[in-house]
Amino acid sequence: MHPTPALHKAVAILCIALTGNFGVAFAASPARPAHKHRPRVVESIDPAKDDVTQYDDPEIRAIAVDALGHEKGSVVAVDPTTGRILTIVNQKMAFSAALEPCSTIKPFVALAGLQEGVITRDTMLQVGRRRYMDLTEAMAHSNNQFFESVGSKLGFNRVIKYDELLGLGHRVGYNIPEEQPGSLPSSPPIFGGVARMSSFGEGIRITPFQLASLVGTLANGGNQYYLQYPRTEQDRQDFQPRIRQQLDIAPLLPDLRDGMLAAVLYGTAKQSYDPYGEQALGKTGTCNDEDVGGRLGWFASYADEAHPKIVLVVLLHGRSRIISGPHASEIAGRIYRGLHERNYFAKSEQPGGSQGSFYSEQSRASIISTLPASQ
Repeated sequence: MHPTPALHKAVAILCIALTGNFGVAFAASPARPAHKHRPRVVESIDPAKDDVTQYDDPEIRAIAVDALGHEKGSVVAVDPTTGRILTIVNQKMAFSAALEPCSTIKPFVALAGLQEGVITRDTMLQVGRRRYMDLTEAMAHSNNQFFESVGSKLGFNRVIKYDELLGLGHRVGYNIPEEQPGSLPSSPPIFGGVARMSSFGEGIRITPFQLASLVGTLANGGNQYYLQYPRTEQDRQDFQPRIRQQLDIAPLLPDLRDGMLAAVLYGTAKQSYDPYGEQALGKTGTCNDEDVGGRLGWFASYADEAHPKIVLVVLLHGRSRIISGPHASEIAGRIYRGLHERNYFAKSEQPGGSQGSFYSEQSRASIISTLPASQ
């Protein structure tokens, strides 16, 4: 006869009754050894400690440094109407080797798809067994299947053609010797082919400067400026915007911008949303980068939506699960709120505006109307 749990319990109760010693009773059933928690080691990082900041915009820089805190990351801020770099936090990281763009490649794949007639803003593509999405929803939620389908329809040659046209694989800065050119693959990546290249940027290497240049081009209506970083008093006095190229993409921009706006209002970038401040538009990206190791979190954005004043690219790198595009958008949101609190957008208000940079209230209302009831 084997002892049962009930028998063990009866013996324990009898021991207590006879001896009054609770320790004896519990000794009959050995306690589970206490789990030893390893102390959590938090690496203290000062991402801005080696930066040369004499000619950065002091107000923007202070806000960006505070928002980034002790994260292992970088912030690049650019004026989309001139191409002037306003500040770079963690210059060592920003100027280091190019990285995988993750899902921040998706707006530019969408641009190629729209231009080539592969999709329209209303095209519904299958993203699941019984699920379909249009462009706005796919951008908002960063749906991989949608953009893999667009990339596959375009084919490798057309995807690469538009990547090169937009400046990927080339330096986009003027007289910035530290800038890396990045790279484009010469053939479809072995892992995932053109589909994964169109959803995660597989095989593509991009820098924060290239991403800032691309987002600035979307923001101002199609003018791609050379990025310039004046670092002497003479450079500041002699600064003149320099146009790298003018792209005839204005008719396509409302479709892209609606998706970037939706991402901030209720999608993957909703942590950047500020209902009381200027409206930002952006795209997140999260992936593992096998070349450098660890995770990447990107957020590329601009604000405000009617009169773009600033482009922000936030890049995070590390092994923690918190490293993600949504977390990068949270950091950008802190910067936008800090700028709003200091009236940055009001102070830099200019009459007129860039062609193609305006949103109608009707367009904004149509996106807000898609918000789930719980949001």
